[in-house]
Amino acid sequence: MAMPLFFLIPLFTGLATGYLSKKCSDELAYLTGIFTIISLVVSLVLAPWQIQLLLLVFVVITTNKLLRDNDKKYTQASKK
Repeated sequence: MAMPLFFLIPLFTGLATGYLSKKCSDELAYLTGIFTIISLVVSLVLAPWQIQLLLLVFVVITTNKLLRDNDKKYTQASKK
């Protein structure tokens, strides 16, 4: 069974508007930035569960690593 790829449409639309927002004036950049965020959220909602699960695992592993690094820095600073 093939994985439906229609979630890529809002993803690439969001990435394109994010790229264009870098080249726009201030007010237009805010509007395109909001559209980019909305497009990325819609893309994540429409994504198949396999991709959502993969993204969730990536976020949990990255967050745990960052928390461990911050904890090490905090304990080293409190020892001094």
